[in-house]
Amino acid sequence: MRAHEAGAMHGDIGDRGPGWLRPPADVNALVPQLWPRQVERGANGALTVAGLDVRELAAGYGTPAYVLDEDDLRSRARDFRAAFPDADVYYAGKAFLCRAVVRMIAEEGLHLDVCSGGELATALSAGMPAERIGFHGNNKSVAELTRALDAGVGRIILDSFTEIDRLTALARERGVRPGVLIRVTVGVEAHTHEFIATAHEDQKFGFSLAGGAAAAAAFTVIDEGVLDLRGLHSHIGSQIFDTSGFEVSARRVLALQAQIRDARGVELPELDLGGGFGIAYTTQDDPATPDELAKRLRKIVDSECAAENLAVPHLSIEPGRAIVGPAVFTLYTVGTVKDVDGLRTYVSVDGGMSDNIRTALYDASYSATLANRASTAEPMLARVVGKHCEAGDIVVKDEFLPADVQPGDLVAVPGTGAYCRSMASNYNHVPRPPVVAVRDGRARLIVRRETEEDLLALDVG
Repeated sequence: MRAHEAGAMHGDIGDRGPGWLRPPADVNALVPQLWPRQVERGANGALTVAGLDVRELAAGYGTPAYVLDEDDLRSRARDFRAAFPDADVYYAGKAFLCRAVVRMIAEEGLHLDVCSGGELATALSAGMPAERIGFHGNNKSVAELTRALDAGVGRIILDSFTEIDRLTALARERGVRPGVLIRVTVGVEAHTHEFIATAHEDQKFGFSLAGGAAAAAAFTVIDEGVLDLRGLHSHIGSQIFDTSGFEVSARRVLALQAQIRDARGVELPELDLGGGFGIAYTTQDDPATPDELAKRLRKIVDSECAAENLAVPHLSIEPGRAIVGPAVFTLYTVGTVKDVDGLRTYVSVDGGMSDNIRTALYDASYSATLANRASTAEPMLARVVGKHCEAGDIVVKDEFLPADVQPGDLVAVPGTGAYCRSMASNYNHVPRPPVVAVRDGRARLIVRRETEEDLLALDVG
């Protein structure tokens, strides 16, 4: 059910929760697929990450805070690299990017996908080799394209005829021949929330396949001869569990490759199928492993290439959420617990929609657990909400927490590595939380907490 645009207070109320959510046999138990691989509940009842007690993290860095299990992120990057050994695995930086994560990704042998000048600047400042960067975006400025050319970015993904003209002029001026891909809108609506399905026709990204714009774009680039057209790109959405959408997308994109070959005698050597691979936010989610994804996608590409009599192109994929999402949880402190006339219990924490907008924006579901102790109390269906002046400021819509949860307790919400810090805001002038990386029992700050001084420094009035 979609959230009411006026906020949660206008939605359904009651204490039953969604049909898939069941009272746990043990309210202290962790569901492994929801948490970073090194998160456990210690003998004293508190959560630990890579051997470090979350109470120490809260004392040292404050709350709310994003906590990154560094070895978990690295292992997920390696899992994709091992599953796709002959492909280029681009980490989708929009999920979460900072210089420390860029270095982790580079050290694990991945490429990096950026989609703004700021993301490109972060990647370059952290030492990511420019030839391993792909540059996305539907409205890249002249300054952004110029910087990409001057840095030697490996792939620029073309998104409009204006951009083709713009990049062609800049490349001709500089005497360079950048590698480019054409983003194709294939008309596939992935089985996902309508706000994050990006391949149907009525949206801002790419060149329409059905209308002939994608073919025309390819012919334009080939005929001009300035840009090095390496292949086609397709991205069908986000938080996808069903690979059937990729099958339809690959079939249509490879049919266009065959059309280009037949019309211009050019067989493009690369194919980028994008990303959007889903992760588990709650017990109702069942994501595929990288090995399973690799087998399914390779079978799809091999089959469609055989049907079109095409050589199998060099494959690229773009996982972001699937690498960083499960590697992070957000740690909060409870401020108030309020029972509203027996209808619902609201557990208010010291963050909210400024550090996780996805519940309000996408009607996303999350899980949560009491983090600073174990409890012998009965499970209580609760709603974890934030501190902002907004009825729709919800972090976790429905979750069973111990009935004795109280002010001062710590609550941890898993699966917050993707699109939480990167979409964070200063709503109500709340400073954004820090990102703390933990490895081998040691914590280090990789993005510091914003301060009120930071907010005031931008206010020149």
